[in-house]
Amino acid sequence: MICIIPARPRACYHASGVPGMSRQNAIRLSIVAAVILTLLAALWAALARIGWRLPQLPVPIVGLHGALMISGVFGALVSLERAVALQKRAAYVVPLLTILGTLLLVSGLPFEMGKTLLVLGALGLAIVFVYIYRKRSTIDILAMGLGALAWLIGNGLWLFGQPIYHAAPWWIIFLILTIAGERLELSRVLMLKPLSRTLFKSVVAVLLIGLTLSLIDFDLGLRVSGVGLALLGAWLLRYDVARHTIRKTGLTRYIAACLLPGYVWLVIGGSLWIAFGGTSTAGFIYDALLHSILLGFVFSMIFGHALIIIPSVLPIDLTYRPVFYFHLVLLQISLLVRVAADLIASQPVRQWAGLFNVLAVLIFMGLMLRSAHRRPVMATQKPGFFKKPGF
Repeated sequence: MICIIPARPRACYHASGVPGMSRQNAIRLSIVAAVILTLLAALWAALARIGWRLPQLPVPIVGLHGALMISGVFGALVSLERAVALQKRAAYVVPLLTILGTLLLVSGLPFEMGKTLLVLGALGLAIVFVYIYRKRSTIDILAMGLGALAWLIGNGLWLFGQPIYHAAPWWIIFLILTIAGERLELSRVLMLKPLSRTLFKSVVAVLLIGLTLSLIDFDLGLRVSGVGLALLGAWLLRYDVARHTIRKTGLTRYIAACLLPGYVWLVIGGSLWIAFGGTSTAGFIYDALLHSILLGFVFSMIFGHALIIIPSVLPIDLTYRPVFYFHLVLLQISLLVRVAADLIASQPVRQWAGLFNVLAVLIFMGLMLRSAHRRPVMATQKPGFFKKPGF
């Protein structure tokens, strides 16, 4: 998430030697603040969408839940991480376009204005990955670049009048490929054999074939993509470094404890896509198809990598605490209940489970805030291109 881990930015100093805030840090803080507001709006919309009666907002946003969460939160964060890693001022245009487009969606102005900016933001991210791929032509960068392309196509479908449920698979694969590409990059410490990389390429091909088929036959395309999702989850369970780091302690073990159930959810979500395809575009089954992946996989990844990602884009550090397991366990249990409720069409159970899903995310946000502290003042060197911690 999203799981991209750029190098930490250089410390900023005034002429007097007192730490100060650079223009880039100010931009980053502004984007992150807008992302947090967007996330809160998306969670509000999620509760209203699942059936909770909430006060009316000036602008109806219930139908925008998916767009706010995927483009406004995840898209903006992925774009911001790339901008920080590249250390190019022009790259900050991408997250700014993305978050501005999201804010326009909830401003009451015509949706086309916000949708257009989201298309431009996704186009900008695709261009960024073309630039990166020219410098380092590896399969992990290619996978993330293809994810950006999927986001662009999904936004384009929505802009040109397709319903959100046609754009949603493209948005989801954007997140899947972004995360999978990052995990593949980190798996280099295991010295993967050529066969495992060939399997990864084959799985990505299945995902993309399914998405392409969905433009012609939506039901068949989703079922084929489901095969790719399930296979990718199995690949990650077999080859990702998390299966080794789960034996460690502290933060390293916590990250692995977040990732491994996320991979299981990817297998479950893929299996649901295979079973139901595009036969349901609303209601209980549709809810299970989306949230088994977006909550089970994507948010598990976010929980696991937040302590690495946040300090990479903001001038703060986060302290690991064992209490972080609380929101992780709460999310997993409440999501299990929610998916089960979807499969048996139980609205009251799904409604309560959805509430606890939201509470898990809010507790996560609160614990991150409580664990944050200003980074100590120290001289830092300019980091290397995509230098990463080895965990």
